[in-house]
Amino acid sequence: MKNTIKFGFMGILAMLVTCAVFAVAVMLLWNALLPQIFALPQIGYLQAVGLLILSRLLFGGIGDDMKNHAAHRGGMRGGHMFDHDNRLRERWMNMSEEERREFMERERKDEGNE
Repeated sequence: MKNTIKFGFMGILAMLVTCAVFAVAVMLLWNALLPQIFALPQIGYLQAVGLLILSRLLFGGIGDDMKNHAAHRGGMRGGHMFDHDNRLRERWMNMSEEERREFMERERKDEGNE
């Protein structure tokens, strides 16, 4: 339980640091390019954060990462086992229940070895 809390805290901290670095990058790029090209004013850090949030809402949507997260983890946990390989789907559909159980056991062993 303690490791889970520590891992969660480290994940949140890493996300905040990443967002801060992206905001600084946006601010520096904006101030280096757009005032000279389009005669726009320079922006500060909080305005860069606001631009990141606005661009996420306009172009990235809300929750897009989470609905695809399970598919990118690999494996079958997210229910996306067959999204990219129809041959695997056909093979799975032709397996008996016993073959499916054996397949699942092999997959679990393989995940444990990684």
